[in-house]
Amino acid sequence: MSAAGEGLVQAARGWIGTPYVHQAATKGAGCDCLGLIRGLWRELLGAEPEAVPAYSMDWSEPQGEERLWAAALRHMAVKDSGDAAPGDVLLFRMRQGAVAKHLGLQARVGASASFIHAYARHGVLESPLSPPWQRRVVARFLFPEEVS
Repeated sequence: MSAAGEGLVQAARGWIGTPYVHQAATKGAGCDCLGLIRGLWRELLGAEPEAVPAYSMDWSEPQGEERLWAAALRHMAVKDSGDAAPGDVLLFRMRQGAVAKHLGLQARVGASASFIHAYARHGVLESPLSPPWQRRVVARFLFPEEVS
């Protein structure tokens, strides 16, 4: 595990137990999946790279726009799907044909692979990256080590 990946995973584990709150991004008080990534960005890199507009639970679906994917492409490097490493930002498509709109952070790889995410009605937790979750991963990104 790289030092940057290890630091990111440890920081994310510090968010475990934060309640799920739609559109929030505050450690211990509440966040959603995007809020977890936003909060980690602020914690490790400083100011967020762009303002996040208000969004609904079904955001981007009526238009079929991959807004979350496009935002990730603006601020993070794409990784090859076969190059899994702790600290990777994972983008999930929750239903076939739907837009990708769930994020998580790879915590462990291999037989006991896991990821940290904020999940409705559960808050921030570390979940096994089981085959059903693995099938939903549509992109993998490298969290920046520093803001240029």
